[in-house]
Amino acid sequence: MSSDYNKNQTTPMEFILLGFINIKQEKNFLFLLFLTMYIICFLGNALIITVAVVNPSLHTPMYFFLANLSFIDICYISVTVPKMLADVWAKTPSISFIECAVQMFFLIMLAGTEGFLLASMALDRYFAICRPLVYTRLMTIWLCFQLSAMSWMCGFLNSSLHTVLTFRLSFCQSNQISHFFCDIPPLLSISCSDTSVNETALFTVGVFVGFSPFLFTLVSYIFILHAVLSSRQKGQRQKAISTCVSHLTVVIMFFCSGIFTYFRPTSSYSLEKDQLAGVLYNILTPTLNPLIYSLRNKEVKLAMKKLLMREHPPLKCRVFYDT
Repeated sequence: MSSDYNKNQTTPMEFILLGFINIKQEKNFLFLLFLTMYIICFLGNALIITVAVVNPSLHTPMYFFLANLSFIDICYISVTVPKMLADVWAKTPSISFIECAVQMFFLIMLAGTEGFLLASMALDRYFAICRPLVYTRLMTIWLCFQLSAMSWMCGFLNSSLHTVLTFRLSFCQSNQISHFFCDIPPLLSISCSDTSVNETALFTVGVFVGFSPFLFTLVSYIFILHAVLSSRQKGQRQKAISTCVSHLTVVIMFFCSGIFTYFRPTSSYSLEKDQLAGVLYNILTPTLNPLIYSLRNKEVKLAMKKLLMREHPPLKCRVFYDT
């Protein structure tokens, strides 16, 4: 396979992406599938941002976090999918060294930011449902901005660390990445340098960036479910349970696929398994988020209807689940 790679160099001019190399018959299907999911994700999240911004009745902590999540998901899926769509038809899919570093930086940053933002959203729902009497006093707009800024800062610092550690390595044996896009595990697996520092950083920093937000979100929803199950309003209880379960499903899918990818030795890297995990947390989750978190919500549906009709009368906002 030809490339600009020179075995005497420690830094290749480009990497070859092997994700679509061995796929022959399914290329049309994959192209249409990824394109459809990208369009759904982009339009769905863009619609949520628009509705949350232009409708004053949705200027609440919950919709502030949802708009942030939608913006992250648009950026997140745009980092990889357009390049993947082009690579489906490429004879030899490749990406330059600089483009690979930039793609990985934004991929890791946005993934880390989303993890902390999901934890912030879980905190908001916990206060709204389990501590309703103090909700408006605790969840101020200033706290929302602080939680959002902290999420972005943690994602940025985490990505900066891993990007620097990864691209200081030498790639003198191969420039072929066994994935659809540039990610830490496949890059470590082709490096001829000592990657022990990188793997240690993945495990230690990952406990804070991956496990901590996941456990916090999980525990928050356990308290939320307990409060919901204790409610005497049967009809509202069933709706809230349905919402909590759907939220938890997406959260578990996002965190577990990410944990599977980054919390294991690079020697156990598998092209097929990691491609599946990459599709789950990089494409499927951003596509499902607007459908699960917002588009099933009655307030959002009503706000969209008013937006389309170009009418914006005030809506009565509630702090509990209403789907």
